[in-house]
Order: sequence, then C-alpha cells, then structure tokens
Amino acid sequence: MAATQRSGCPINLTVELLGDRWTLLILRDIVFADRRHFRELLRESQEGLTSSVLADRVERLVDAGVLVREDDPSHRQKSTYTLTDRGVDLVPVLATIGLWGATHLDADPELAAEARTLDHDLPASWTALMASLPRAVDHS
Repeated sequence: MAATQRSGCPINLTVELLGDRWTLLILRDIVFADRRHFRELLRESQEGLTSSVLADRVERLVDAGVLVREDDPSHRQKSTYTLTDRGVDLVPVLATIGLWGATHLDADPELAAEARTLDHDLPASWTALMASLPRAVDHS
C-alpha cells in the first residue's frame, strides 16, 4: 500500500484516484464528448477547468493506467489521451453517476435524457443489498 493511501479499502482507493470533480469531468469529456486533446479538454470545459488542474489530473490518470498519452501524428506538439482497458471499465461507473444525477437532481433536461439512455438493470446482488439497507422516511 502506498504511503499516500489512507487504507486498502477498494472504495477508498477509487475515491483517492477519482474523488475530485475535475477527474470525473475529464473522464466524462473523454468518454461522452470524444475530447482527447489537452486544448479540447481545457477550452470546451463548461465548468471552467484550469490548465494546471487539467495537467495534474491527466498526469494522475496516466500514472494510474486509466489513460495513455500518445503523440498526435497530425501535429508534433499535440498529444492525445486515450482510455486504457482499465479506463474503459470506468464507463459503467460514469453512466451510473450520470443516471443518478438525471433522476435525483435538477439536471439539464437534454443532458438528463442522454444520461437515461444508458439506464440498466441492476444486478441482483445490488438490488438485494439496497433492499436490506435501513432507510429514512422521505418527506419530499
């Protein structure tokens, strides 16, 4: 276990890698908007991502094996960021986060509709766990 990790818990380890909004939004843009160049990720960010944060997060994702940085053959000063198999395995996680937001938050209707196209049946093990959890009474 690396010295910077708080524990070996798989949820903790994932949160340490992906837990800030910028990392998730960069992955969102790569997966769902096909933005693969640094400048695209920077300029087309609706949330106002800064270049220093972007550089830090893509480096972290490359170091973790989620992305690969490759020279772009069309321009010698450009690089492309491509998902690895490990990164592709995050697509259901991103889709589930988007679906939850479309269902429970005041999301843009057009974007929520896009998120709902990725709806899926939950595995039986998830359904059983969710049914076993104590719940507060919803007063909304």
